[in-house]
Amino acid sequence: MLLSRTLEDKIGALYRANRIVGGVYLGRGQEAFSAALAMALEPSRDVYAPLIRDQAGRLAFGEPVIDTLRTYLGSVLGPMRGRDGNIHRGRPGAGSPAMISHLGSMISVVCGMLMARRFKGEKEVVGAATIGDGGTSTGACHEALNLAAVENLPLVLAVANNQFAYSTPVSRQYACEDLSERAVGYGIEGYRVDGTDLAACLEVFGKAVARARDGHGPQMVVGRLLRLCGHGEHDDASYVPAELRDREENRDCLKLAREQMLAMGWTTPRDLETMEADAYETVQTAVALAQRDPQPDAAKEDWLPLASGWLVEGGVGVCPNA
Repeated sequence: MLLSRTLEDKIGALYRANRIVGGVYLGRGQEAFSAALAMALEPSRDVYAPLIRDQAGRLAFGEPVIDTLRTYLGSVLGPMRGRDGNIHRGRPGAGSPAMISHLGSMISVVCGMLMARRFKGEKEVVGAATIGDGGTSTGACHEALNLAAVENLPLVLAVANNQFAYSTPVSRQYACEDLSERAVGYGIEGYRVDGTDLAACLEVFGKAVARARDGHGPQMVVGRLLRLCGHGEHDDASYVPAELRDREENRDCLKLAREQMLAMGWTTPRDLETMEADAYETVQTAVALAQRDPQPDAAKEDWLPLASGWLVEGGVGVCPNA
């Protein structure tokens, strides 16, 4: 969580300094919910499809900090080789498919990956996908959840209810009391959790992943929290009422985690200072390295889309960069 916050603070600064092309969307306030899901997974065999506010989850699932910065800065050495938008990075071979911007689409991608694993006879594999409150209103989300339920897939869907679909409040998005109630309609298991409470999120996601792995079908976890920044760095979030920001339940998950760790004796103020210094040094070192990387040269690049070597007309063999 701390590394994610430090990294995203730096990414925001680079964006404001015009060093990043494209949009920047931060997960400030969502780190506990995001990291807890990924920490319940097993990167060596599971599948994880994060969205734009899941930097903490990406790190917990094993994404190197340098991968993040190389993609944002357009390095040819990054996972997308400087050829795709900064939020669309991924390493499918490592169980993390590249993100699709169309909300809801990643859920069906994970379902497809789980079906493929089933056809290959692989067992006890869990696939996790994330979505926001607004994204649950899309047809793609509904279709994927319906498929997952019918096929009894080991899918864990994390719904981050940050109370705004861009600037649209939840009161204009759905009529049920809580999004977790929708799980009943799909015939799957649903949970609700305080998305700002790291300990609670770890407990709930641990249970949901275990249930999915044991053959109990799709699991939907809805976490309530508040996005502590705009939809993107271009957005000042002036549509969020001040009284909403001041509510106790919309607190900063990172601040709460610090308080809990100190109160329970899990760490000391000095240890936290060391963690902060280490996170800062890690990010600064990675930034310096990524800024020295070469940029893609269209005139020299022979890069092809992932695994498309077999599909290129007249091509022979597999793309060397796949």
